[in-house]
Amino acid sequence: MYSQHEGSGPFLLLAMLAGLQIAAEGTPTCKPGFSQEVYNVVVPDVTEKGQPLFNVDFANCGRGQLKFESGSASDFRIDPSGVVYAARNLELTGPASFTVRVNDIATKQQWTAQVGVSLQSRQQTQEDPPAKSQDLTEIVFPSRNADSPLKRMKRDWVIPPINVAENSRGPFPQELVRIRSDHDKNRSLRYSVTGPGADQPPTGIFIIDPISGELSVNKPLDREHIPNFHLRAHAVDLNGNQVENPIDIIINVIDMNDNRPEFTHQIWNGSVPEGSKPGTFVMTVTSVDKDDPKTFNGMLRYKILSQNPESPSSNMFTINNKTGGIITVAAGLDREKVSQYTLIIQATDMEGNPMYGLSNTATAVIRVTDINDNPPEFTAETFFGNVPENRVNVIVANLTVTDKDQPNTPAWNAVYKITGGDPTGSFSVPTDPTTNEGLVTVVKPIDYETSRTYVLTVEARNEVPLARGIHSPRQSTATVSIQVIDVNESPYFQPDPKLIKLEEGMLPESTLTTFTAQDPDRFMQQSIRYSKLFDPANWLRIDPNTGRITTVAVLDRESPFVKNSLYNATFLASDNGVPPATGTGTLQIYLLDINDNAPKVFPQEAEICEKPEPNAINITAMDGDLNPNAGPFAFELAHRPTDVRRNWTITRISGDYAQLSLKIGFLESGIYDLPIIITDSGNLPMSNTSYLRIKVCQCDPHGDCTDQQHIMAAGLGTGAIISILLCIIILLILVLMFVVWMKRRDKERQAKQLLIDPEDDVRDNILKYDEEGGGEEDQDYDLSQLQQPDTLEHDTIKPVGIRRMDERPLHPEPQYPMRSAAPHPGDIGDFINEGLKAADNDPTAPPYDSLLVFDYEGSGSTAGSLSSLNSSSSGGDQDYDYLNDWGPRFRKLADMYGGSDD
Repeated sequence: MYSQHEGSGPFLLLAMLAGLQIAAEGTPTCKPGFSQEVYNVVVPDVTEKGQPLFNVDFANCGRGQLKFESGSASDFRIDPSGVVYAARNLELTGPASFTVRVNDIATKQQWTAQVGVSLQSRQQTQEDPPAKSQDLTEIVFPSRNADSPLKRMKRDWVIPPINVAENSRGPFPQELVRIRSDHDKNRSLRYSVTGPGADQPPTGIFIIDPISGELSVNKPLDREHIPNFHLRAHAVDLNGNQVENPIDIIINVIDMNDNRPEFTHQIWNGSVPEGSKPGTFVMTVTSVDKDDPKTFNGMLRYKILSQNPESPSSNMFTINNKTGGIITVAAGLDREKVSQYTLIIQATDMEGNPMYGLSNTATAVIRVTDINDNPPEFTAETFFGNVPENRVNVIVANLTVTDKDQPNTPAWNAVYKITGGDPTGSFSVPTDPTTNEGLVTVVKPIDYETSRTYVLTVEARNEVPLARGIHSPRQSTATVSIQVIDVNESPYFQPDPKLIKLEEGMLPESTLTTFTAQDPDRFMQQSIRYSKLFDPANWLRIDPNTGRITTVAVLDRESPFVKNSLYNATFLASDNGVPPATGTGTLQIYLLDINDNAPKVFPQEAEICEKPEPNAINITAMDGDLNPNAGPFAFELAHRPTDVRRNWTITRISGDYAQLSLKIGFLESGIYDLPIIITDSGNLPMSNTSYLRIKVCQCDPHGDCTDQQHIMAAGLGTGAIISILLCIIILLILVLMFVVWMKRRDKERQAKQLLIDPEDDVRDNILKYDEEGGGEEDQDYDLSQLQQPDTLEHDTIKPVGIRRMDERPLHPEPQYPMRSAAPHPGDIGDFINEGLKAADNDPTAPPYDSLLVFDYEGSGSTAGSLSSLNSSSSGGDQDYDYLNDWGPRFRKLADMYGGSDD
């Protein structure tokens, strides 16, 4: 008997291990059926819907699909694993009993067991101790001969797995099974378990009493985290010696329906073409359930809860309840009416049982895609337009259509075709990509005089064909009436261009031809006048009324305006319409050649060696005329000067070429002009004397000139030589001007140095010309310093005083050596020695033991001594008016001391 221990939650009978068979000699025979005929269980008096209550063990022995049923389906339900759940919230008031059945669907065989249910209140559960250990199923180590050595047995026990429901509410620890060895009768043993969940991570889930061998679960299990545990039980004596072979214990975590189905996407997007037939596949939605998919807990079923909008039917779609595939079940999908459907899809586990299963929902958005089931229709039966004649690329009319299909798709884009009324192909109807309108456009000039009205038939279609069964209505065809507007057209010459052939040399005022134009405006009475538009040589004149063309100059085929004997002139024809129109025509005159040009020698310059062998000159002739008025030519040397025929000879090579060579053995180097008479072959032959400039030069063995007269042979004319000379002269003038400018600049720089800066103006400042000491007290000179210049300190040498330029010395100045502006201190001694030598050799110098005069400032001064300025005797009796005569630099001083008492 299995009893229920319930604390905070239901107790599930576990470890139903009855009927264990020992395989002693052979493999035990498996017999399907319940492990017990009667199960007595204890359940709480108050249970919740879906709460696991107990477990019945059924051995299926590899049978196929089995169906578990509860005899009290309204209160209890059973899943294929044998776990019995509360089918609803129960409040039991007394004991109850019901039957559980297992049906083999294939063989129709049935097994039954009776379940007796007794109640246990929550208060009693809290007060009663846990079930006694004697109620637990025992797992006994397989027996072996005690005297035999410890070794693995041939045949061990087949230990059925222990089933433990997940999410059990306890109380914990909850006993599962007792491990026992037959050797515990005569000795004390210690039991232990190893493996994941015991002594390996996650540790602490399963514990065993080492003395009693009771194996317990210590906390709730989660099948979605760990579906099963593989433990190994050990039995040792007090010395730690193994007394039994370890046995394997498999603990399966029984799945509870504790996870709702979860859709892989909350919003599913699909599409289906409009007009689809029933049974058209749309999309597939999928959902996953973390519970065991082999049990009802993970078996999902799908259904459609709602459809929005419910048009044209509320059941436009259906879903495969197992696969989640959505298909259409009704006809009438029309994008123009309903472009999108929204379905609420529900996934429920427990094979969709609405009472026991858990559910979840997702949204399926089905977009109805467009097909070309609506042809374009014109908004009017007839469109009107007008266009001036001779205009092209002009839009005459805009054709508008309506199309109910989705805009900017091939099923909506219109294509227009002219099916009648345009035999010459003067019109086309392209599509405006923005508005989908047809633009009736003129692509060829149309003539009012030919046709005044056009009536076109235009058909509108789509870029893709219409769907099967859809035909174009009458509204897909329209007519376009186009009126042609008459305009003043330009006159035109016929033919254009007009070609005439004439001999060149026609005299002025000769009539050539009449070149007239036609007016295409037959319904307008207009006159045409002619004028000349382009006549590059100004040879022609046209009569403004009749179009008669005459010459005003001689026509010359050799003119540069004539190309390939063809002369082009353009004339203008203007009518008197409003506004006036003009047209142009080209007259081409083919000029026939006459012999009016004499030949000339070619080339006009050549070189030849002093010694003619083996050099010679090949010449030909140029003639502006054409054959037969040109070659063959006759070449002849002129008779004068006489030395031409004496020194040169000419030999005819062919009709157009001749060879010129020296007749004498040597000719002095130089340039010679040879007159050559050339006659052409015209009907009236023309002759001309041309001059060939020949340079006679010294040649190398290869026959090339080696002297310095190549420049002359280059043929520099007088103009080129004059240009070169002018360039040289201009270059020299520029150089001269640059030199003059540099000298003037130096003079200006020197003049500026003589000027006094305005800040040093004498009217406001006192210039320090020299320092001469403090009067008579300074006349005691130490002349010994002059005899020992080496002992002179560098910093005691005074600079040479500035000399006044307005006074001259009375005696010639000695020529003392020049001194640099900033001499090196080491050179002062040399400077003084040189000064002493110069003073000794100067005849005008004073005696050696007298004072030397180093600067001269004039003899006497009308101003007196400066030391007298502070004396009382230098008062107002001194006259300073003469300072005004010294110039503007002393005017300030004269104002201070001169003038009146005021």
